[in-house]
Order: sequence, then C-alpha cells, then structure tokens
Amino acid sequence: MSRRRSNAEHHYVSRIGWLRAAVLGANDGILSTASLIVGVAAAAAKPAEILIAGSAALVAGAMSMAAGEYVSVSSQSDAEVADLAREKRELRADPAAEHRELAGIYMRRGLDAETAAKVADQLMAKDELAAHARDELGISDLTTARPVQAAVASAASFTAGAAAPLLIAVLAPAGLTTPLVSAGSLAFLALLGAIGARAGGAPLWRATLRVTFWGALAMGFTAVIGHIIGRAI
Repeated sequence: MSRRRSNAEHHYVSRIGWLRAAVLGANDGILSTASLIVGVAAAAAKPAEILIAGSAALVAGAMSMAAGEYVSVSSQSDAEVADLAREKRELRADPAAEHRELAGIYMRRGLDAETAAKVADQLMAKDELAAHARDELGISDLTTARPVQAAVASAASFTAGAAAPLLIAVLAPAGLTTPLVSAGSLAFLALLGAIGARAGGAPLWRATLRVTFWGALAMGFTAVIGHIIGRAI
C-alpha cells in the first residue's frame, strides 16, 4: 500500500480548471486595484478618495470576475453537453460506424487495424459514450467545464489579490501611496507568478518576469494618465 502511494503520479493537467481561474483572478485583483489606486493618487486625490476608489474596485472587480468566468465556462459546458447529446444519438443510430470511427482514431495514434478494433470493442463495451467523449471529443473528467468552481475561484482569488494593494494604501503615510503601492504590488505579482509557475510546473523566472513586467507597465501607464488628468482638472 505504501509503495503504491509513493509511486502515484501527480499531473499538472488536473489543476487546469481551478489554477487558471485562481491565477487570473489574483493577478487581475492585484493589478487592476493597484493601477486604480496609483492612478487616483497620481491625480492628487485625497486619502479618503483613494480608499473609496480602491474599495469599489475590489467589490466590483470580484463580482465582475465571478460573473464573467461563470458565463464563459458555462458556454463551454453547454458546448460539451451538446456534443455529448449528439454523440449519444449517433451511437444509437449507427454503432458500427461509431466503432469504425473510434478504431480509426487509435490507428492514427499508431495501433494496427486488428489491435485498434479490439481496443474499440473493449472500451465501447465498458462505456461507449465515455470512450467517444474522451478520444473523439477530448472531453474527460480532468478537463470538463465547471462553471461554479471557476466563478468561486475567480471571485475569491480576485478579492485576495485586490486586498493587498488596498491594505498598503490604508497603511501608507501621506505622500507615499504611489511608490509603496507600486513596489508592494509588484512584489505580490512576482510572488504570484512564482506560485502559479510552481503549481503549473512552469519555469519560475519566466512566469515571474512576465507578470512583473506587465504589472509595472500597467501601473506606470495609469499613473501617467492620472497625473495628466489631475493637472488638467
């Protein structure tokens, strides 16, 4: 039993559903809230106005992420359901043709005709719809769309990410909001990039550099726009 546990394989693909939503939500939470705070602060706004803007960004962003993720992943789920329904009809209408189609898929993967036919026989005997869903449509338990899970992960991760620059803004001394929020947010973005890379099995330096670069660019651009508008009004 212990040997079986020690030899168990852990694949990163099993994390795709929640990892994508969580990383996207946290990254957007940090970046959008920090950029808004920096932009408002650069416009010479009062501390209370900065905190109101940051708080509104956190709440609105979390709800927007949840709704957007739920709608987009639900569309994917609807497409999967429609494909599975059509596959059921095709299996009832012409099982022999579906068997040949499945065997043809295995032949293109390298099996000879006889072996491919036997594999198709056995898999369809066990669960014909699951076999076609997995090998013909690319739908499996690991990759199937889960709208509620994606929405909750996005909202929670956005809130956690947005709370970081907002907390810095609350604690920052007067006149230091922009540099402290910028530096702190870039550090959080770098940490997030490293965590996401580790969880997804990607190179740490590449993910960290990528998210930090785009974060700095977004905050810098927002600060310039806020400064220009602040001077104009």
